Amino acid sequence: MVGSGKIDEIIRCENVNKTFISGNGVYEVVKNLNLSIRENEFVVLFGPGQCGKTTVLNLIAGLEAASDGEVMVDGKKVMGPDPSRGMVYQTTALFPWLTVMENVEFGPKARGVRKEERRKIARKYIEMVGLEGFEKSYPVKLSGGMQQRVGIARAYSNDPVVILMDEPFGHLDAQTRYMMEEELEKIVSAEKRTVVFVTNNIEEAVYLADRILLLSNCPTHVVKEYSVDLPRPRDYVSEEFLALREKIMQEMEETL
Repeated sequence: MVGSGKIDEIIRCENVNKTFISGNGVYEVVKNLNLSIRENEFVVLFGPGQCGKTTVLNLIAGLEAASDGEVMVDGKKVMGPDPSRGMVYQTTALFPWLTVMENVEFGPKARGVRKEERRKIARKYIEMVGLEGFEKSYPVKLSGGMQQRVGIARAYSNDPVVILMDEPFGHLDAQTRYMMEEELEKIVSAEKRTVVFVTNNIEEAVYLADRILLLSNCPTHVVKEYSVDLPRPRDYVSEEFLALREKIMQEMEETL
């Protein structure tokens, strides 16, 4: 994709198909998917439940292989998982036997980063997500929102090119979810990364996204896209916010 005078595409899916084969037959989940995402862009994959959003994210992550087509990240064909693509899941997937500090520094440690340096990296991102003072705490002692903060810090600590988020706030109560959306907006503004975020919550999509890609029912592909030009931080009840929300929901009902 062409930006201001230069090509800054970081993710590209071209004619991507994904088919699963089971004892019950062939199940086509993704069909002729084409998308392009720019460097440091926050893109939300939005669509109905069970439409294939997570499968698209897994294809970009390298956790699933495309049946046909090509998935490219940072100019390289995706052949499998890679530290350059950080993941944040709905269930935090933290190591329960490790402290907050040990969870956040796990990636750099696995890459052979010296203890002093990886502790410095971990402290930076623990501070970024507002968990100073909890470095020695274990996940079981943390609230759901705090656990997701650890997951976000852990993803950033590997210095990824892309951060992929699969409904990370979907299991939180409404109040905590709003708080985490506001915190994530601040984090992304402070530490620029390309973010691909999966949700089926329209308010969350409009609040966070630079651009929203509306996905079809299964087998999924991009139906429409929306640029979200609202100033940040956004107001959930502003006239412009509500108008865009209504437009997307109406077109979703008409299209799917």
